[in-house]
Amino acid sequence: MKAMLLKEYKNLEVTEFPKPEIGPNDLLVQVRACGICGSDIHGYDGSTGRRIPPLVMGHEAAGVVSAVGDSVTQFKVGDSVTFDSTVSCGHCFFCRRGDINLCDNRMVLGVSCGDYRRHGAFAEFVAVPQHICYPIPAGLPFEHAAMIEAVSIAVHAANRTPVSLGDTAVVVGSGMIGLLVVQAIRLAGCSTVIAVDLDETRLKIARELGANVGLKADAVDVPAEVKKLTGGRGADVVLEVVGATPTIKTAVQCARKGGAVTLIGNLSPNVEMPLQLIVTRELSVYGSCASKGEYPACIDLLQKGAIRVEPLISARIPLDQGPEWFARLYKGEPGMMKVIIDPTLK
Repeated sequence: MKAMLLKEYKNLEVTEFPKPEIGPNDLLVQVRACGICGSDIHGYDGSTGRRIPPLVMGHEAAGVVSAVGDSVTQFKVGDSVTFDSTVSCGHCFFCRRGDINLCDNRMVLGVSCGDYRRHGAFAEFVAVPQHICYPIPAGLPFEHAAMIEAVSIAVHAANRTPVSLGDTAVVVGSGMIGLLVVQAIRLAGCSTVIAVDLDETRLKIARELGANVGLKADAVDVPAEVKKLTGGRGADVVLEVVGATPTIKTAVQCARKGGAVTLIGNLSPNVEMPLQLIVTRELSVYGSCASKGEYPACIDLLQKGAIRVEPLISARIPLDQGPEWFARLYKGEPGMMKVIIDPTLK
């Protein structure tokens, strides 16, 4: 089969690659759509340490079942499916509690971090266990289904955040996940959503997708503006979707006394935290990792149009163009959001 292989950092090549073998509980899926994630871009140059070459990356995907293992009972050849990026074991303490994102034996598709290497979906075919797969309803396009992994991150973060009906939320970072968080936190019950970013184009999209206000972080004093918009108190909840010291400090400064800050961004392994603000304002800080069973809800939200992903898709491309588009995304080409690879396109 054809696959896009990270041969070495900043060197992707579309090449012949062995078709995955499947175990008794696995599906072989013909990939029809796979999104290029920001984590793939950071892995492209080795900065995360989680994409050690050689590796086929790609974890936001959907496709058609091409073959099934002997013990598969939930799916058949020809079914349209999407799947979680987290390959959980199903047997450990955390899996048995339903916390599959905290699985002791967790692997992620398209990741090689030294402890394991799990080839992903930038390929014509990918093998996945049936217990992480979900059927796609008729009429939901494959490229939208491939976005469910990202949607699930936003929905899980909203579920982690203690929202009361009518709350004000600030979303720091209006990249693709941030724009999904804007939609998810409004659905969770926030009547006012304030989006923050450095890019005016992203803030425009945020407003189109439900943000009441967009604040350009290098043009205004964001915490001061948030206080003006909240009667001097600050936001009830703040969701940080970058993962760097400056944006985390902004998030903490935007929260009201007794408020909550949810950390979703995971860009830096270590950051500085404004400890005294957190302690003296008695803030609750929540980490949010991946998702844990929100896929069916996310599929329903997409099917009903409650969360919109089409405005976030910048391009649909064949596999052969993958290396070129990776380079464009890595350079930070303006206006680029989600690029979807379809290996069946020519």
